[in-house]
Amino acid sequence: MASSNPASTDSGRPPRRRAHTRERLLDAAERVLVERGYTKTTIEHMCAAAGYTRGAFYSSFESKQDLVLALFDRHSGHRLDQLERLLHDPAPGAARRIGELLLAVDPGERNWILLFLEFRLDAARSPELSARLHEHDKAVTEAVALLLDRNGTRINAQSLATFLLASREGILARTAMGGPGSDEAMGAAVDVFAELLPTLLPTLQPSLEQAP
Repeated sequence: MASSNPASTDSGRPPRRRAHTRERLLDAAERVLVERGYTKTTIEHMCAAAGYTRGAFYSSFESKQDLVLALFDRHSGHRLDQLERLLHDPAPGAARRIGELLLAVDPGERNWILLFLEFRLDAARSPELSARLHEHDKAVTEAVALLLDRNGTRINAQSLATFLLASREGILARTAMGGPGSDEAMGAAVDVFAELLPTLLPTLQPSLEQAP
């Protein structure tokens, strides 16, 4: 149908207004998705939360999957900004803070992790959606690899980025439900990251982390 093409339904709307509509939809959809879950959330739920019609939704996104991928891009962008700041000017304890940034999950973040895992399982049943999620993963991995390369990683930056992100996802899948066992596993993982990262990134070497 014609409304599935953003350019065809929104060509007369000023770019600033289109961007505002898109951000409002993303903000509202994130709240609904993390509360209800991916499968139980419909486009109507997201539109109602944002105060928009389906027409406004399709002026910004082609589908629910398209919106969720945009949310993943935005969320990853925020985390990458935090990682870049920690790597750019590392202070004492930076390696542990990076481990916590990659792995620690507060109660608000836990539902976000569950959303991501639910979406990945759904993508596994759809070659098209799986390919789009792969492109997202690839872009995030390349961005992390670039940050690692800038900080003089001692091993291949792409391999290290792939390892860190895959490890992160596996650990989060294991600990997403919370509880004593999850807390213990998360603490152990952060400890390992805090010890491992300084051996791979010169800027995080223990001698630079020790307080004077």
